[in-house]
Amino acid sequence: MPKRAKILITGGAGFIGSHVMRRFIKTDKYHIVNLDKLTYAGNLENLKDIEDSSNYEFIKGDICDFEFVKGLFTRNNFYGVIHLAAESHVDRSISNPIEFIQTNVVGTMSLLNAAKNSWNQSANHRFYHVSTDEVYGSLGDEGFFSETTPYDPKSPYSASKASSDHFVRAYGNTYGLPHVISNSSNNYGPNQFPEKLIPLMIHNIKNRKPLPIYGKGYNIRDWLYVEDHARAIELIFEQGGNGETYNVGGFNEWKNIDLIHLLCDIMDKKLGNEQGTSRKLITLVKDRAGHDMRYAIDASKLNSELGWKPSLQFAEGLEKTVDWYFENEKWLNDVTSGDYQKYYEEYYTNR
Repeated sequence: MPKRAKILITGGAGFIGSHVMRRFIKTDKYHIVNLDKLTYAGNLENLKDIEDSSNYEFIKGDICDFEFVKGLFTRNNFYGVIHLAAESHVDRSISNPIEFIQTNVVGTMSLLNAAKNSWNQSANHRFYHVSTDEVYGSLGDEGFFSETTPYDPKSPYSASKASSDHFVRAYGNTYGLPHVISNSSNNYGPNQFPEKLIPLMIHNIKNRKPLPIYGKGYNIRDWLYVEDHARAIELIFEQGGNGETYNVGGFNEWKNIDLIHLLCDIMDKKLGNEQGTSRKLITLVKDRAGHDMRYAIDASKLNSELGWKPSLQFAEGLEKTVDWYFENEKWLNDVTSGDYQKYYEEYYTNR
């Protein structure tokens, strides 16, 4: 790899993307090009601390624009691509599946095609596709998703990500495109757009609003602190085997209702409330269509082959996350206006 190799990171202004951007910029080993459309969840405020770095540039653009992406690859000698840009919220995919197909499938195809034509099957490149554990479907009470678990997506979102995973592998098999894929569990941490569970609950507790929980709150998720995920992405990009898949998980399963109880208790302490105050805001709402019961990741391959493991216990990571949202009220207020407010009204009230 050449010194200061040029890397294209898509979706770098988003939640996970901004943490990946920060990690790669600060190593000073690469010149990073951040390509982001800046939709509702993309926010350049997430990158204020690195925007003046000499090894960083931002380009606003749409990965679904074939000619634009083709021109971007023609003008730049990209060593690699880290593809994070995606529509990622299951509820939104249920109401508007076409948008998810467009971004997650067509957008990925656009990047794959540009890389194929630009790199000419050279092994000295890397296309890294960042995906989700939701492609595997839903687990019962026992067992874990491994890299060999058959795909069984249950929502339009997970189906779109499964499709893009398959296309990445197909380009590797058909055209010799050097690639790697990772599938991660639920992320949490600073800068997450508050349509997702944890920041939504933090926002609502602070504002004394209902805490909507689907069904009885028994759905189980494996939670991964976003900075641990960014560290895994760096490791996989640099050391992962060509054509390999790596699962990234927190070894950290929680029922939704238990997670919210813990978060309520943390928030009551931070707000100076009597313990139990915020739990009274919990409101069970009608379950969403096709709601997967349990996800759990086996990340032992990533641990044994590349030496990665999570750095934080969940309670510690959750407290750090709450502290960040308390310290960044302006960021939260800015992103919880407009589109988000309409979203909140549509999905979570009057249910």
